[in-house]
This record gives sequence, structure tokens and C-alpha cells, in this order.
Amino acid sequence: MVSAQPPSPSPSAALQKIAAQAAARKKNAAPQHRRQQLPLRVGTRGSPLALWQTRAFLTRLTRFCPVLRDMNAFQEHLINTTGDQVQNRALAEIGGKGLFAKEIHEALLDGRIDFAVHSLKDLETTLPDGLVLACTMRREDARDALILGPGLTPGDNPADPYAALPYGALVGCASVRRQAQMLHVRPDLRFGLLRGNVQTRLDKLAARQCDATLLALAGLRRLGMEDRASVVIDPNVMVPSAGQGIVGVTVRASDVELRELLSAIEDYEARAVSTAERALLAELDGSCRTPIGGYARLLTPVAGPKSELHLTGLVASEDGTFLLKREIIGAAADAERMGRELGRSLRADSPPDIFTD
Repeated sequence: MVSAQPPSPSPSAALQKIAAQAAARKKNAAPQHRRQQLPLRVGTRGSPLALWQTRAFLTRLTRFCPVLRDMNAFQEHLINTTGDQVQNRALAEIGGKGLFAKEIHEALLDGRIDFAVHSLKDLETTLPDGLVLACTMRREDARDALILGPGLTPGDNPADPYAALPYGALVGCASVRRQAQMLHVRPDLRFGLLRGNVQTRLDKLAARQCDATLLALAGLRRLGMEDRASVVIDPNVMVPSAGQGIVGVTVRASDVELRELLSAIEDYEARAVSTAERALLAELDGSCRTPIGGYARLLTPVAGPKSELHLTGLVASEDGTFLLKREIIGAAADAERMGRELGRSLRADSPPDIFTD
């Protein structure tokens, strides 16, 4: 459940105190997995987007606590994950869930890093024992973007974002969620595997390896490439992935002081909506071949436990012939309960074979 109180509006003093205490212990020996001396080691994937997100997070942290910047308090550790290493096969074929986080989790549990920065949608709903999600940052735009290849021009009707795609067009895509929702309204479309970082996918599109592809708008915006989005798809038309556009930070559960430091800058709205979306995902407990969407937003302008939260959940078959979408509204403080309730409802009315490998 989301905390009954939003984070302190003035975390700087708390952060300054924690940083000063950590610096004072630099010469003291620390027990295993309780490494307190600086610099703190931050784990991240090595893609341009992952590095941008990590550095933006550290900039925000040091903005609240300038002493950390002055002490060169952080050291990046780039970690090559299984999902990064294998680019020519679908994720479901190489191990399923958590492929962009497994090696990062291992480094954290082994004490090789002190915390890790992730795209929240890459994190499993159940983290390995000993790790916790300590902080979520303000959400970037959660919508999906359609990028058209050379010679194709977007249409003028927002309700029909795929109008520019000719009959039988080939869409480069690695997401069963996106594929199922497109096939539901355009069964004529063909899909081919297209993986890699943002620039790699755009390069393959420019080389006419496919007619179009889809990317998270959040990634394009963070990389200064928003202009590459041909059509931004309304979340009512394509339900985003749970956690899309949110950066999450994991730490060891035993590192209480570090958890306090990170939670001091947490964005309450991001925590509330991600709690609802991840609870929905956990309740559905599908395989990597199960198309699942989850998107929550606060309906009131001021974030807090009394805010109203709107959650949309979606389950579909991989070929798009079955698609079920439902919504729920309730108090933000009940985000986890809402997610689980909606997840149970969707699962109960979906074919059982959708959730199996």
C-alpha cells in the first residue's frame, strides 16, 4: 500500500545529514554488504538511454544535497545484462522476465554496487530476496510512439493512429503488448522482431528493414529525439506497459540509511501509479508471451493519499483476436488493492491459456 503520508517537502536537511555521516565513516571498516564509504557505486545498463536516466537521477539527488556533488560521491558501474547481450531472439526465448536486471541484481546482492537505476518497466514485480524498490522518480510521458519509415506520412485522425500503414505493412517490434493491440484493430499487419537500443532501431527503420516501429515516447524525449515520433498514441488506444516512463532505484533491504536517502526525493505520484500498475501485473502473473498493459494516473492536481487514482488494465492474446480492457477508480492510498482487484477481474474473464508459456 502507498504510504499514508507523502514524502517530506524539504528533504535537503535529511540528505545533508546522511551524506555527512557517510563521509565521516570513510575510514572505518564496514561489515559485508554495508559498505558506507564514498563513492557510492551505482549500477546501470550501458545504453545511451540507461546512462541518461542514471545521470539525471544523480543530478537530482545532488541538487537536493550539494555536499554529495562536492565529494564526488557517486561512481557509475556499467553492467551488461542478458537482454543487452542477446539481440537476435525474442526475450521470451532467452529466459523471460527480468532479463534487463538479472546481472544488476546479482551485483547488488554481491556488494559490488550500492544501488541501481532501472527503467521500471524492466523490473520484475517480485524482486529477489534482499532487494527493495527504494525510490521512483517523476514519470515522463508514458505513451507509445509510432515511427514511420521512409515514404510514409502520418494521418490526421488521432483516433486512427495506424492510418498511414498500408495493407500488410511490416512493423518491427519486440513487444507482444504493442503487437496484440495493433493486431486487434489491424489484423492485416505483419510483425518482425526488431530489438536494440533506440538509435539502433531507428537506423534499421531508415534502412527499410521494416515499414514502421514503436518506441516509448519517454525514451525519445529523454534522448532529445521526440521529433522522430510520427504519431503519439493515446493511452486509450494503446495501453502502455506497467511502469513505462518511470525510473526506479533498487537497493539492498539491509541498507536502511541509503534507503532513507533515496526515498527522500521520491515522487509521490510515481510511487502511487507504479504501485497500482505493478500490483495489477503481479496479480495477472503472465508469461513474457502474455500481452499485458497497465496505466494509472492521478485525477486530482495535488498528489497525496486522498488523491483519486484511475487505473486501466489490459489483457490480450498474442494474435490480438482476444482483448479485454477494464478500468477502476479509487483513492491513491489504495493503489495496491486496486491493482490486485483489477488484475483478478481481468484474469477471471480471460482464457487460461493466455497466461501460460
